[in-house]
Amino acid sequence: MAKVKSVYICQNCGANSAKWIGKCPSCNEWNTYVEEVIEKGDPAKTSWRDTDQPTLKQKPVNVKEIEKGAERRLVTKDAELNRVLGGGIVAGSLVLIGGEPGIGKSTLMLQVALSSAKTKVLYVSGEESQQQIKMRADRIGVQSDNCFILSETSTQNIFSQIKEMSPQVLVIDSIQTLHTNRIESAAGSVSQVRECTGELMKFAKETNTPVFLVGHITKDGSIAGPKILEHMVDTVLQFEGDRHLTYRILRTVKNRFGSTSELGIYEMQESGLRQVSNPSEILISQRAEDLTGVAIGATIEGNRPLLIEIQSLVSSATYGTPQRSTTGFDSKRLNMLLAVLEKRGGLRFSAQDVFLNVAGGIRIEEPALDLAVCASLVSSYHDVAISEKVAFAAEVGLGGEIRAVNRIENRISEAEKLGFEEIYISKYNVKGLDLKGRAIAIKPFGKLREVFEDLLS
Repeated sequence: MAKVKSVYICQNCGANSAKWIGKCPSCNEWNTYVEEVIEKGDPAKTSWRDTDQPTLKQKPVNVKEIEKGAERRLVTKDAELNRVLGGGIVAGSLVLIGGEPGIGKSTLMLQVALSSAKTKVLYVSGEESQQQIKMRADRIGVQSDNCFILSETSTQNIFSQIKEMSPQVLVIDSIQTLHTNRIESAAGSVSQVRECTGELMKFAKETNTPVFLVGHITKDGSIAGPKILEHMVDTVLQFEGDRHLTYRILRTVKNRFGSTSELGIYEMQESGLRQVSNPSEILISQRAEDLTGVAIGATIEGNRPLLIEIQSLVSSATYGTPQRSTTGFDSKRLNMLLAVLEKRGGLRFSAQDVFLNVAGGIRIEEPALDLAVCASLVSSYHDVAISEKVAFAAEVGLGGEIRAVNRIENRISEAEKLGFEEIYISKYNVKGLDLKGRAIAIKPFGKLREVFEDLLS
């Protein structure tokens, strides 16, 4: 009888130890080591590979002799998903989608499966029955003859069904529910998640079949399971948003086949997720009257220009220590901008509570919003409203100077398209910029004080 071998594995980072440890030396988390039984097998014999078929051995080839093949992408009817993937689904790619429970991951994947009318899709669910998935499909209201549903958690049974029907796209919902007979630990453990993902990766690469994995996330927002899971896959997409709000953001965290700064925006409706083709309109609230503390900033996410509404509230500090609260903006950068306004602008924010919010539930980290944030703070401080037809696109330096930002033409064109009449930019962006024939007035400045003198005059 073979001796049973067990190791202790950290459920947070995947580190292993021969004995139990209270504190993980890799990630410094407490009480995360769990004993798991490990069964070592032949790596060539997996649930996907045929046990009787020998493994092909690869030989090294000179890079000059490798023939460049045409990039094969499957373009879906979901333009937002195509954008974040870099232009479509790459053949043989392994895509991981993470998000909070109830955010809409399963709805998004089922919509993609149902909308692919000419592509055979196998949707494998380990959390819902076929009848429950049918109820969601009826609510979405899209019919497809090439979408097949399988409720299964065993990788051996899943691969036997794959060999029979040969799908062109495979969706796994979710990776934490799968288990393989090669590992004796429970489903959802580090060993099971790593082994199941490895088998799916071999299947995707050997058959050129794209595979989508739906993953759970932990309390701190990271994808559950070891960090090695994100290293194994080709693309990691994060599905963000507040469950109490209607808008959802699909953000690229990692992408071997495209940019990692793209994002897609959806609106959750009763009939599923609706694509938002013009996100600037939803990120700018419709105001019946001029409000103080509101400024519009022009930012760029990937290749998409966005107009973002910055809202701020400055009030006298009730207690000794003033509060600094931000939503959707870096709190450290807010403190830096407040210090610049106090030092260079003569405004006393040290005795004021400051609250900053990026409208729409989106999170932006680009420095091009600095001028819009400063304008919003000054507007609330002086209780003077800024016209809703004015936009800002510039970075603010520690000396109070207005710094240039990249792709200023795209930002100006987006503001002009949405009907803005003025846009404040850095004077260092004017060089090489065509100012003729535009319906929007471009105002270049070099100092922060000059901007507010012109804005509040």
